[in-house]
Amino acid sequence: MEQAHGPLLNEELYSQLSESKKPEFVFEWLRFLQKLLVAANKDDINEKQKKLVEQLTALLESSPGPPVRKLIAKNLALLYNVGDTFSVYQTIDKCNEIIRSKDDSPSYLPTKLAAVACLGALYERLGRMLGNTYLDTVGNLLKAMKSAESQGRYEIMLSLQKLLSGQGAAAAPCHRDIYKAARSCLTDRSMAVRCAAAKCLLELQNEAVFMWTTELENVTTLCFKAFEGSNYDVRVSVSKLLGAILATAVVPKQGPGARQVARKTSLEEAMDLLASGFLRGGSGFLRVSGEMLKGSSSVNRDIRIGVTQAYVVFVSTLGGQWLELNFAALLAHILELVSHPKATQTPIDAICCRHCVSFILRATVGSLLGEKAQIAAAKEICQAVGKQKKAIDAAMSDSNMETKVGTMDVSASQHVLVCALQELGSLVQGLGSTAAPLLQDSTIGVLDKVTSVLLHPSVSARLAAAWCLRCFAVALPSEVSPLLDRCTERLSALRSSPEAVTGYSFAVAALLGAVQHCPLGIPHGKGKLIMTQAEDFLRTAIQNSRLSIQRTQAGWLLFSALMTLGPAVVHYHLPRILLLWKSVFPQSPKDWETERSRGDCFTWQVTLEERAGALCAMKSFVLHCGDLLTDDVIERLLPLLTFAVALSTKLPALNKSYGASLKSASVVFRQRLYEILALLPPKTYEGILNSVLKELVAELTLADNQMFAATFLLPSLCHQDDALLLGAWLQETDHRFIEEQLKLGGILGGGSLEHDPFTIYERLADGEFIPTPLPPVLSMIRAAVDLFGVIFPCVDVKHRAQILDHLTECIKQTKGSKQQTVQLNVFAAFCCGLKRLACTKGSLGPEEVRRPAVTLVMRSLESANLLLRCAAAETLARLAQVVADSAFTAKLAQTSFEKLKSARDVISRTGHSMALGSLYRYLGGIVSSQHLTACVSILYTLSQDSTSPEVQTWALHSLSLLIDSSGPMYHAHVESSLSLVLLLLLTVPLTHTEVHQSLGGCLNVLITTLGPELQGNSTSAPQLRTSCLVGCAVMQDNPDCLVQAQAISCLQQLHMFAPRHVNLSNLVPSLCVNLCSSHLLLRRAVIACLRQLAQREAAEVLEHAMVLAKESSKLDVNISETGLEGALFGLLDRESDQQLCRDIRETLSHILSSMAVEKLSHWLKLCNDVLSASADFTTAPVDTTQEEEEDGGDDDSIFTSRKDDQFHPIIKPRWPTRVFAAECVCRIIMQCENIDVAHFDMTMAQERKLKHPKSDFLVIHLADLIRMAFIAATDHSHALRLSGLEALLIIIRKFATVPEPEFPGHVILEQYQANVGAALRPAFSPDTPPDVTAKACQVCSAWIGSGVVSDLNDLRRVHQLLATSLNKVQAGKEAQNRLYNESTSTMETLAVLKAWAEVYIVTVERQKLCPPKEKQFLKLETSANDDSQDTITSADGLFNLVQSELGTLNKLWLAALQDHALLTLPPEYADQFPAEGGAFYTSETIEGARPHYYNSWVPILHATALWLNSTGFIVIDPDEGSSRLSRPVTPTMLGHEFTSANVVASPEDVNTDRFHLILGISIEFLCSPRPDAPMESIVTCLHALQSLLDVVWPRCKIGSSQELGVELLNVLHRLILTRESPFIQLAVVEVVEQIIRAAQEHVKEKRRSAEVDDGAAEKETLPEFGEGNDTGGLVPGKSLVFATLELSLSILVRQLPQLNPKLVAVPISNGKHQLLTEDGIKLVAAALGILSELTSVCSPAGSISILPTVLYLITGVLKETAVKKRDGCMSLAVGAALQALKAVVSSPMARAEKSRVAWTRLLRSALATILEFWNPEMTQSELDEVSMLTAISIFLVSANPEVTCVQCLEKKCINRFKIILGSKNPVVLMHCYTLLQSLFPNRAVSTPYIHSLTVLIVERLREVEKEKPSTCTELQAVQEGMKTLETLVSMADEQNRVHLVVLILPILISFLLDENALTSAPNPAKSLHEFALQNLMRIGPQYPSIFQKLMGSSPAMKARLEGAVKGNQESVKAKTAAEQSKCLRNSSPSIQLKTTFSHF
Repeated sequence: MEQAHGPLLNEELYSQLSESKKPEFVFEWLRFLQKLLVAANKDDINEKQKKLVEQLTALLESSPGPPVRKLIAKNLALLYNVGDTFSVYQTIDKCNEIIRSKDDSPSYLPTKLAAVACLGALYERLGRMLGNTYLDTVGNLLKAMKSAESQGRYEIMLSLQKLLSGQGAAAAPCHRDIYKAARSCLTDRSMAVRCAAAKCLLELQNEAVFMWTTELENVTTLCFKAFEGSNYDVRVSVSKLLGAILATAVVPKQGPGARQVARKTSLEEAMDLLASGFLRGGSGFLRVSGEMLKGSSSVNRDIRIGVTQAYVVFVSTLGGQWLELNFAALLAHILELVSHPKATQTPIDAICCRHCVSFILRATVGSLLGEKAQIAAAKEICQAVGKQKKAIDAAMSDSNMETKVGTMDVSASQHVLVCALQELGSLVQGLGSTAAPLLQDSTIGVLDKVTSVLLHPSVSARLAAAWCLRCFAVALPSEVSPLLDRCTERLSALRSSPEAVTGYSFAVAALLGAVQHCPLGIPHGKGKLIMTQAEDFLRTAIQNSRLSIQRTQAGWLLFSALMTLGPAVVHYHLPRILLLWKSVFPQSPKDWETERSRGDCFTWQVTLEERAGALCAMKSFVLHCGDLLTDDVIERLLPLLTFAVALSTKLPALNKSYGASLKSASVVFRQRLYEILALLPPKTYEGILNSVLKELVAELTLADNQMFAATFLLPSLCHQDDALLLGAWLQETDHRFIEEQLKLGGILGGGSLEHDPFTIYERLADGEFIPTPLPPVLSMIRAAVDLFGVIFPCVDVKHRAQILDHLTECIKQTKGSKQQTVQLNVFAAFCCGLKRLACTKGSLGPEEVRRPAVTLVMRSLESANLLLRCAAAETLARLAQVVADSAFTAKLAQTSFEKLKSARDVISRTGHSMALGSLYRYLGGIVSSQHLTACVSILYTLSQDSTSPEVQTWALHSLSLLIDSSGPMYHAHVESSLSLVLLLLLTVPLTHTEVHQSLGGCLNVLITTLGPELQGNSTSAPQLRTSCLVGCAVMQDNPDCLVQAQAISCLQQLHMFAPRHVNLSNLVPSLCVNLCSSHLLLRRAVIACLRQLAQREAAEVLEHAMVLAKESSKLDVNISETGLEGALFGLLDRESDQQLCRDIRETLSHILSSMAVEKLSHWLKLCNDVLSASADFTTAPVDTTQEEEEDGGDDDSIFTSRKDDQFHPIIKPRWPTRVFAAECVCRIIMQCENIDVAHFDMTMAQERKLKHPKSDFLVIHLADLIRMAFIAATDHSHALRLSGLEALLIIIRKFATVPEPEFPGHVILEQYQANVGAALRPAFSPDTPPDVTAKACQVCSAWIGSGVVSDLNDLRRVHQLLATSLNKVQAGKEAQNRLYNESTSTMETLAVLKAWAEVYIVTVERQKLCPPKEKQFLKLETSANDDSQDTITSADGLFNLVQSELGTLNKLWLAALQDHALLTLPPEYADQFPAEGGAFYTSETIEGARPHYYNSWVPILHATALWLNSTGFIVIDPDEGSSRLSRPVTPTMLGHEFTSANVVASPEDVNTDRFHLILGISIEFLCSPRPDAPMESIVTCLHALQSLLDVVWPRCKIGSSQELGVELLNVLHRLILTRESPFIQLAVVEVVEQIIRAAQEHVKEKRRSAEVDDGAAEKETLPEFGEGNDTGGLVPGKSLVFATLELSLSILVRQLPQLNPKLVAVPISNGKHQLLTEDGIKLVAAALGILSELTSVCSPAGSISILPTVLYLITGVLKETAVKKRDGCMSLAVGAALQALKAVVSSPMARAEKSRVAWTRLLRSALATILEFWNPEMTQSELDEVSMLTAISIFLVSANPEVTCVQCLEKKCINRFKIILGSKNPVVLMHCYTLLQSLFPNRAVSTPYIHSLTVLIVERLREVEKEKPSTCTELQAVQEGMKTLETLVSMADEQNRVHLVVLILPILISFLLDENALTSAPNPAKSLHEFALQNLMRIGPQYPSIFQKLMGSSPAMKARLEGAVKGNQESVKAKTAAEQSKCLRNSSPSIQLKTTFSHF
C-alpha cells in the first residue's frame, strides 16, 4: 500500500493488480492525494494537474464503488480549487455527457453515479466561479432523475444539495425546479432517497424564501406524507427539515443579504400547522376529507411520531432563550394537542399521544433550559394544572351540564394533567434540592395544586399526581415525611370518597417508593401508622359496597409499598401481615366450596381484587425483604398459594358464568400468582407444580384471551449483539421513548401507569423516568412465560418431553393469526426455560426431549417474523449449550448447511445463516477446523449476494459471530475475510446501510482476533494493519451514524493493540466533530474512544482538539476557549443518557490525572467557572476580601459556542455538573500532594516561580480554592454542599501548616477565617439535612484542631457552632428532627460528639506541648515576641472553651461508647439490648445506627480515656454538672439507670464499669479490625488504652487480673503479627510497657503488704510473689510474662530475623548486619526495655525460667546492632541493649537466696557468649569495641562478683581490655579509660584487672611525650587516662600511694611545653599543657615530700615545671591588664594558682 502513496496513480502497478485488490489500491491513493492537495499550493500542482485530471476522469469511467467515487469527486474539486480551473468546464461537460448517456445497464450505473457525485463536489467547492453552467447541470440532473433508479435519485439529491450549498443565492433561477423534484423524492419508496431529499430541501430553504412563506403549508403537508411508512432515519431527517422551516418562518433569518419578508408567520400559525399533522395526519385545516370530519379514522402513528420530533427540532432551532420567552404559549398549545378528541380516540391512541407530548416537553424544557428557567417553566406548568383542576371541578359541580359533556371534559383533562404532572415531576426531580424554593413558595402552591388532582375523577390523573409527588420526594427528601403526613391525614378524613381512597393511597404508595431513593429515610413510626391504615381499609372494605373495590385495592397497595421500606420496618409487622394473608384465602376445601356456591359477580370481583392485592404484597415482600423469607415463612405461605392455584383453575368457569366483567380481575389475579411463584424456589411448591404447569400450558396455548400478538415477548429473548439485525427494535436512540410505540406495528402504543397502579412504588429501570407497565393481558402472558422458564428446569425429563410434544401439537392445531400468537408464546416460554436451564448448568435430557425441542426451534428459524427468527437463533445456541453434545451440535449445523444449499428464499437463508453463527455462542468456541471452513465458505457466498441486502446483512453478522467464537483457530481465514470485508465496503451501495453496519461488526471482531499481532513486523502484519485502517477510513466516510460509530469502535480496538499505528491527528478531530451528533450511539462511541485515549495520551488528545478548533469554525462545541475539557464539562449538562455522562466524567477524570497539575490554572479556572453558576442560587453573600477572578462575568463561555447562540443556548452548569467540578477540585489537591511539596509551601513556590515564571503551584491559588469550596458549601443543592464541605476539609488538612511568608509566625489560612466560618454557618441551621450538618461538624473539628485560628474570638465563632449542636444533643429525642429516620439523629449526634472528641484530643496534646504555668509567666514577662503569647493564649483559651463543656461531654461520650459496645455484640446476644434502644438510637433503627457508631467511636474512646486520665479516675459527685442535662442521658454510672433509679453505685463500681467498657471496646476492635479499618483508628485505639493505663487505678485493676492482662497481650501480639505499620507497632509497645508496669506495681504491692503483715523488719527479706511461684513454671495462655516474651520476640525477630532460633544455622543476607530504620530502632529499644523489666514480675524460680530467653535476646540484639559506625556514635538500639543488660545483671533476683546459683550460672554463660562472638584477637570484627567493652564492664561492675571471678572469664575479659588499650583509635581508648574508672573501685572484682592493666595505661601515657595530641579526641583520651591513674591513687592504701604518685608526676611534667614550643603548639597540646599544670598544682601540695624529692632528683623536670609556672603567671598578668582596660566581663584566668613554687 505504500506504493499507492504518490502524487500520481502508479498505473503500471495498478494494471498488474487483481480485480479484487484494485479498489483498495485506488482508495488508498485517493486518500493520500486528498491529504496532499489540502496542504499543496498552486505551483506544486500546475505541472501535474493535467495528468491528474486525466487519471481521475479515467477512474470516474471505471465503474468506481461508492467510497471511491466520493473521493474522486472530492479530489477533482480540490484539484481545481488549488490549481488552475481552465479544464473544469470540460470536466463538467464530461460528467453531464456521462449522465445523459442512454446506457442503462447495471455495469454503467456506477460511472453515472460517480459523474453525479463529481458535479456535486465541484459546484460545492468552486461555487460561483463556475458561472451559469449550473443551469445546464441542474436541468440535466433533473431530467436524469425521471428515469433514474433509487441509487441514482439518492445521488442526484445529494448533488443538488451540494450545488445549492456552493451557489447560495445565485442559484435562485433553479430553486423552483429543484423544489419540485425534491418534493417527489420526499415521498419516494426508497427511504435513503427520502433522507437525501430532506437534506436537499433543508439546504434549499436557506435561500428559497417561498418555502417558508407561500409554500409553507404545502411543504408541511409534504413532510407529513414523507413520515408515512417511514423508518427512523427518515423521521429524523424530515423532522429536521420541518422544524427548521417552521422556525425560519416564525423568526426569519437576519443578515446583510437577507431580503425583507413580506409576511411573517406567527407562532400560533406555525404550531397549528404542526398540530394539523399531529391530529389529522397532514390533510391540512382547509382540506379535511369527509372521512376525517366523520371522525372514523385514526392518525397514522408514523406521522404523529415524526411531527413530535419536528416539534422538538422547531423549539431547539429557536433556542433556549426563545423557549424561555414563549414557554407559556408553547405549553398551552402542546397540552391542547393532548386534549383534542382526535388525539385520544382509543386508549392506545391516548397513551401514544401522551408519550409524544411528554417527549416534546422533556426534550425541550429538560435539555434547553438552565435551572432558573426550569423553575420558571415548572411554575407555568403548575398554573396549567391549576386551571385544569378548576375547570374540571366546575364541570363536575355544575348539575345543569349534560353528563356527556362532563365525561368529555374529564377525558380531555385527564390526558392534559397526566402530561403536565409527569413533566412537572421530571423537572423537579432533575432540579433536585435546588427546587426547594419552588415548592416552598406559598404564592404558587405547587403541592396544593398537585395534591388536589388526587381527587380527580380519572384514575390516570390521580396516578400522575401521585407519581409527581414521588418525584418531589426524591428531589427533596425533607418533603417525604410532611407529604406522607398530609396524605395519610386526608386518607383518613376522606375515607368515604372512592376517588380520595384511591388517589391518596396512590400518593402514599408512591411516597413510600421514593424512600428507597432517600438515604436519610423516614421516621420508623410512619410505617406503623400506614400499616394500621392499610389494615383498617381491608377490614372495612366489605362494610360499604360502593367502596369495597377501592378500599381493598388501597389496603393491599399500601401493604405492597410498605415492603419497600425493607426488613428493618417489616420485621416488626410480619406476624400481623401473615395473619392478613391467611385471612384472604379460604382455610379449607369446605370454605372454598361455600365460597363458590355463594358468590355473585360483584363479590367475585372484590374477592379477586383482594387476592390479587395479597399476592402482589407477597411479591413485594419477597423482592424487598428477602432476609425475612425464612423456611418458616415460606411454609406458612404455601397453603395460601395452593388455594390461589386452585382458584386460578376455576377462573375460566367463573368467567363463563359472570361474563366479561370478571375477565380483567381474573387476568390481574393470574398475573400476580405467576409473579409470586416465579420468585419462590420451585422446590418449595413441588406439590402443586403439575397444577401450575397445566395452567401455564393453557395460558400459552389459548390465543383467544389475548388482545394483541405476543411479539412483545421477543426483544428480551434476542441477544443484545444481534440488535443490529433488528434495526430500530433494540437500538438505543435519543427518541427511543416515542419510537418504541411503532414497534409491533403500533399495536401496543407503549405502556402506561394506569395499566398497573402497583408499579408506582417500584424502583425504575435505568433510563426510565416513569413506570410504563404493559396492559394486564400482556403482563400476565409475560409472567406466565417467566414462570414457565423457572419451572421447566425442575420438571423431570419424561414430563419435559410430554410438555414439549403437547405444545408442538397445539401450534399445529391452531390456524391463521392465532397460530402465530401461540407459536410466539410457546417459543418465548421454551427459550426462557432453556436460559434458566443453562444458568443452573442443567441438561435438557435424552432424544425424546431433544426431538420436539429441535422441531420447535427449526420451525421458528423459518418464520416470516424477523424477531422470531433472531430469537430462534439465540434459542438454538442455548439448546446446544444445555445438550452439550458435539454430535448433536454437528447435526444442527448440518441441518442448516443443507437448508442453505437448497433454499433460495430470503427468510430461510437469513434464519439458517444466523443459526450457523449463533450455534457456538455458549459452547466455548468451535473445535473442528473442517466445520469452520465449511461455515466460512457458505457465509462468504451468502454475504456476496448483491441481489438481497437482507441476506448479506444476516450472513455478515453471522460471520462476525463465527469469528468471535472461533478465537485463534480463525487465523487461517483472517486475510481472506479482511479482503472480503474491504471489497464489500468499497462496492456495496451506501443506501444499504444495514450491510455496512454488519461489515463494521465483522471488521471489529477481525481486529480483536488479530489482537497484539497488529503491532508486529511479521511479513503479513503491515498488510493486515493497512487493510484494517483502510476499512476504518471507508466506514468513517459513510453518511450513516451507526457505521461511523463502528468505525470509531474499530479504531479504538486498533489503538489498544497497535497504538503507534493509529494517527491521532486524524482520529481526534473526527471524534470532536461528532461530540454533538444527533445519534446517541455515535456519541457514546466517541466518548468511549476519548475515554480510552485519555488514559494513555491525554496531552496529545487535547492538543489535536485545540488544533481542530483553531482550523474549523463549524464545530458544534466550543473547544477553542477552554479546550476539550471545557467542552466535555458542557456536554454533561446537555446529555441525559446516564452511561454517556458516566463516560464523560471518567474521560475528564483521566485527563485530570494526566494534565491537571501541568495546567493547574486552566483546570482551576474551569472548575471555578462551573461552580460559579451556584452564585445564582446561593443566598449567603460571598466574601470578597480576597482576590477575585478578573473576568468573573463570563462564566458560561465554556459551555456554548458563541458563533450561533440561538442553536446552542447558554445553559448554566446544573447541580450534578457542579458536584463533579467540586470533586475535581478535591482530586486536583490530592494529585498535587503526590507530585511536589512546593504546591503546599508558599515560600518555595514563590522562589520557583521567580526562576521559572511559567511554573504554577496550588498554594498560589489558595484564594480560588477557598472561594470554590465556599460557593459549593453554601449552595441550595445538598449534594453540592456535601462536596463543598469535603473540599473545605481537604483544604484545611493540606494547608493548615503552610506558613505565611509575609507575616512570620502566622499561617496562610488565617486570612480566610471569615470565609470558613461563613461556609460552615448555614450547615448548622435548623432546616439543614443531618448528613450536611454531620459533615460540617467534621470540618469544624478539623478547623479548630488545625491550629490556624490564633485569636480566641475567632475561635469562639466556630466553637459556638459546635456548642449549639451540643445543646441540641442534650435536648435529646424531643429536639430530634421529625423529617428523617431516627438513625439520622444518631448520625448527627455522633458527628457532634466525635467533633468534640477530636477537638478535646487536640487540646490535650497542645497542653502537653505547652510549658508549665510558672514558666509561662516568665515567658510572658520577658518575651518581646508577641507570637508566643498568642500561642499560649490560644492553647489555653481553647482548653478553657472545651473544659467548660467537659461536664456534659464526658457523660455523652460514655453513653455513646456504651451504645457502641452493645451494638457490637453478636446476634445471639440480641436479647440483652435495651427494649427502648440506647442513649442515641432506637431499637427499631439498630441496623441503620450501626455504621454511624462504627464511624465515630474511635475518637470518642480516645477522648474519654484522656478525660479519665486527667481526672485520675476520681469520681466526681454524680449530680455535679448534670443539671445542665435536660434529659437522663446515661450518666457516670453507665447504663445502671435501667436497673433502679434509687440504687447509687459506689465510686469503685462506676470506675470498674468505665474501665471494662473502654477496655472491652478496645479489645473487641483490636481482636479483629475489619479489613477496611483505617490505620489511624487502630493507632488511636491503642493511644486510648495507653492513656487509660497511664493512671494508677486502671493499672491496679489490670495488675490484679492476670487473665485480663494476658488477653490484652495476646490481642496486641496478633496486631503486631498482622499489621506492618511502625505507628501501630510503636503504639502497641507503649501499651505493653503500661501492662508490665501494672504487673510490677501489683507485685510490689503484694510484697509490701506481705512485709507489713509478717512484721518483717528487714527490707532484704523477699517474700515469694510474682509469676512462677515455687516451681518456676509459666503456662502459655495464662502467663503474663510468657505472653510478653512472645510479643517481644515477634517484634525483635520482625526487625532482626537473625535472632530467630530456627534461622541461626541459616546465613542471612550474606552475613552482613542488617541496618534498621529509625522506627525499627525505636521498636527494638522499646522491646528490650520491656524484656529487662520482666524478671521483676517473676518469683525467683520464675525468673530463672525466663532468664535464658531474656539474655539470649539481649545479647543477640547486641551482636546484630553493635556495628561500627562512621560517626562513632552508638545507636539507640545498642544503648537500649546495654541498658537492658544492666537492668538484668543488677536485678535483685541475681542475689536472692533461691535463685542466686542459677542466675550466676546463666549470667556467666551470657558473658561467655559475648566474649565468644567478640574476639578481636582471633578475627577481624565489625562489632563496635566500645559497645562490647561496655557490655563486659556491665557484668564486671553490676553483677554479683561470683559471676565474673572465674579464672577463664577473668582472663578473657582482661585480654579484651588489653587489646583495646593498644588501640590506635582515641575514641575507643577514651571510652576504655572511662569504663576502667568505673571498674577499678569495685574491689571484689578489680584487683586482677589493676595488676594486669595499670602498666599498659602508664605506657600509653608515657608515649604522649613523643607524640603530643593533635585533636580534641586525642586530648580527651589522655585526660581520661590520667583520671584512671588518679582513681587508682585514690583507691590505694596510704603507704602505697607514694609509688603511684611517683608514677603520675613525671607523666604530667612530660605533658608540659617550654615557652618557645607553647606559642607554636596546636590547641590540643596547649590544653594538655594547661591540664598537666593544673593537676601538678593540685597534686603537689597534697604530697609535698614526694614532690620535693622528685624535683631534687631530676633538675630537668624541675626546670620544665618552673618555666611552665612562670609562663602561666606572666600570661595571667597580661590578660588581667588587657581585660581591665577593655572592661570585659569575664576576668578570671583559665588556671588559678593556689600555691607558689618559688621555694622549691
